[in-house]
Amino acid sequence: MAPAARRRTRAVLAGPLGIGGEYPVSVQTMTKTDTRDLEGTVAQLLCLQARGADLVRLAVPDEQAARMLSAIRRRVNIPLAADIHFDYRLALQALDAGVDKLRLNPGNIGSADRVREVARAAGARGVPIRVGVNAGSLEKRLRAGGVRAAALVESALAQARLLEAAGFTAIVVAVKAADVPLLLEAYRQVAAATDYPLHLGVTEAGTVTTGSVRSAVGIGALLAEGIGDTIRVSLSAPPEEEVRVGKTILSTLGLGPPRPLVVACPTCGRSEFDLQPVVQAVEERLEGVNASLRVAVMGCVVNGPGEAREADIGLAGGGGVALVFRGGKVVRRLRPEELLEGFLAELDDLLAYPGSPASRRST
Repeated sequence: MAPAARRRTRAVLAGPLGIGGEYPVSVQTMTKTDTRDLEGTVAQLLCLQARGADLVRLAVPDEQAARMLSAIRRRVNIPLAADIHFDYRLALQALDAGVDKLRLNPGNIGSADRVREVARAAGARGVPIRVGVNAGSLEKRLRAGGVRAAALVESALAQARLLEAAGFTAIVVAVKAADVPLLLEAYRQVAAATDYPLHLGVTEAGTVTTGSVRSAVGIGALLAEGIGDTIRVSLSAPPEEEVRVGKTILSTLGLGPPRPLVVACPTCGRSEFDLQPVVQAVEERLEGVNASLRVAVMGCVVNGPGEAREADIGLAGGGGVALVFRGGKVVRRLRPEELLEGFLAELDDLLAYPGSPASRRST
């Protein structure tokens, strides 16, 4: 069953990246380096761009970090967002440095005059502003009786209204929470209340394992309902892991650019081969490949031959030998000791073949 049709929203541009409207759902992440570390930050940004990130946010905690943004901007061409809190002057410096998006809440940067100054500067440069709240930073007046979805929505829309009062409407809204049921209800409510594009994320999601699962459940459920225009998977892990998980969520739902699908045997007592190193190596080899490619790595004769035969390239073990399938036909037999290198060689040959994997399979 395909996801529901995307909710209709306004569109904003963060540099070349379109968010909302007819633009595809994009994947964001955030640098884990100290923004004041020029070389470390640039290196991480280049890595994230190579991994397919659509936009990267940088923390700007002080003036020294803000001053570094110009140099960073000159070294990379991926869209950049500046994360600003409390000091409106940092937002102005970030805009002068050429960032493509701001993340700030107008309510915590000072007076209405200061909000208007930031709004004018952002509007003059065509830079959108993402506003929103996390459950952990909700205003005290709205926390009575515990954090509720309606309170998150009220807070986020109040922040948006401060910008609207300054004549600014290039706004993206977020209502993040660590509690997934709370998050789902908050985003459903805000989606019904406004046509601004929505930034989805499970905040403080956790480690790669728990955070990926919670993000897939929360973000995936909303995207399946047609809610959400850009996503960020928050993990206690390197940011490239956030991009990988985000891209996987989109490809699983048939959103975003095509991505390889690896069908891997969970293994059991029937498996005659150690498949874990093969699966890991295959996923590493496919990192950054944008193609609708199905790869099967199977360990026994029950489901293995069928899955391998239906894949663009597949491996199925049994009887002391592993069969390599390409386009539904057996092209090679591998002994256990040549399993890893032999299958990767076949995969590399397929990736190098001129034309799409689908056209290769049809020959």
